[in-house]
Amino acid sequence: MIAVPDVLTHVLVGYVVGTLLSIRYERIRRAHVGLVMIGALSPDFVKIDLVFPSEFVGYVLGVPFAWGPLHTLGGTLVVAGLGSLLFAPEYRRDAIALVLLGAVSHHVLDLGLMTPTGYSYAAFWPFTEFRPPAGSLYMSTDRWPSLVAGLCAVVVRAAKRRFESASAAP
Repeated sequence: MIAVPDVLTHVLVGYVVGTLLSIRYERIRRAHVGLVMIGALSPDFVKIDLVFPSEFVGYVLGVPFAWGPLHTLGGTLVVAGLGSLLFAPEYRRDAIALVLLGAVSHHVLDLGLMTPTGYSYAAFWPFTEFRPPAGSLYMSTDRWPSLVAGLCAVVVRAAKRRFESASAAP
């Protein structure tokens, strides 16, 4: 089951991070903010398992298969690298960096989740199997992280508008 508050929180945090970058760096535009937001969702591409279960894909391909690694650092690097191929060569480095930045925000938020074991997932796989202690701050179904992220998004959007109007004034 997809936890809607979790997905919304990741998108909003990606928006906040991307918009803050666009305030600080003039060359970061709206499309760049979108890349950070996509990156913030990218580890949850693992949820494609709801539509195409790993067992089914493994059967079709004839090899063992799992979607789970998409929700790790290794999977994040693969998704960012493959996604960058959608861009012209001169834009790939920026695309990778922005998607990775969004994905890192996703992993940071997920390390704060409550878990039954008290340990988080192997976020740094395949580099290490280490499972850091879970932050135990919230559950993926909690609504308050989405509310906080939404409030931050509103504040950052207002700050960006104010910054843009101050920059445009003669």
